[in-house]
Amino acid sequence: MKGLIRGQIWLLVAALVAVGAAPGFCQAPIAKPTPQPAVTEETKPADQAAVDVMIVEIAEPLAELVAAVTREGESTVKAFNAGDAKALGELFMEQGELIDENGTVTSGRKAITALFQAFFEKFPKATLQMEITGLRQVGDDLAVEEGVRLITVDDGQTAAQLRYVAMRDKVGNAWPVASYREFADDPLPTPAEMLQGVAWLVGDWIDESPEGRTEVSYRFSEDGNFLVGEYTLAIGGMEASRSAQRIGFDPIEGVLRSWTFDSDGGFSEGEWFPTETGWLIRSEATLPDGTTGSATVELTPVDGDHFTIRSTDRIVAGAVEPDFELKIARRPPAPEGGAPPPAPAAGASGTPTPAKPAGQ
Repeated sequence: MKGLIRGQIWLLVAALVAVGAAPGFCQAPIAKPTPQPAVTEETKPADQAAVDVMIVEIAEPLAELVAAVTREGESTVKAFNAGDAKALGELFMEQGELIDENGTVTSGRKAITALFQAFFEKFPKATLQMEITGLRQVGDDLAVEEGVRLITVDDGQTAAQLRYVAMRDKVGNAWPVASYREFADDPLPTPAEMLQGVAWLVGDWIDESPEGRTEVSYRFSEDGNFLVGEYTLAIGGMEASRSAQRIGFDPIEGVLRSWTFDSDGGFSEGEWFPTETGWLIRSEATLPDGTTGSATVELTPVDGDHFTIRSTDRIVAGAVEPDFELKIARRPPAPEGGAPPPAPAAGASGTPTPAKPAGQ
């Protein structure tokens, strides 16, 4: 959706205004704030635009430019949020141009107006927020404006953020846009957003095979930035080992990464790569005696209650270990006041030992 919104073109003029949203959304670096009486709905002039304007103290000659940009910014926001393509087009010079992030040029006020009209027909409830980050005057009749704009469409959650540079030409007392160019500037995804691809792991899981019993539990950390896993491995009814795992986003490498710590002192690290069927994890481990190991692990969701773990390329202390595959089943909820019900059947093939945590 973001690409669709951005590909539509546009955006307009920048304004030294904060639109609707957070306090102080727009703060020009060229200005020094001056304390002002609070403006309430009761004290706000009736004809003031539905935006919050930061009152600033600026030396001449920029004060005149800032005042003009503020006026046109208020008109811009009102026109955009009203879906008024004609009013937006009139903020450009007759031979003005608009260049989107893909380099597509729309020339002339008539074409720019048609561009806005097509956008509003597709997104009739779109709203605009803008932030000015720089403003300077070049000579008497030219100004350069830089900033960030955010468009939110009608679902209230889908948005596109772009940086822009606008060239303004003075015509009388107005400063219409001669050239407007935008550049992609979507905020980086949060760690929590990057983890949504493995959110299906959340819950309690179990595998019972002739070789042993594996219990698995995943949950999100309180801050939502990590997926936390716990593994319990038992053989012959006796607990053999426990493992704790954290999965998070590595912003440097741009991948998910897991860190696993075993009760026997061993630990491992894995890099997670999405595939068409699930996830591929490349893991390297250090054993308690100082030897090292590596493996390739595939996690494949089967349905909402089952997934498979397949481990290949297993090397421990230089020796090749056999591959194994497990089918893990979701544990049914325990009945009230009773013992947990037996887990659904989960087959295993060629499994020499109970499953280690994903990534080992």
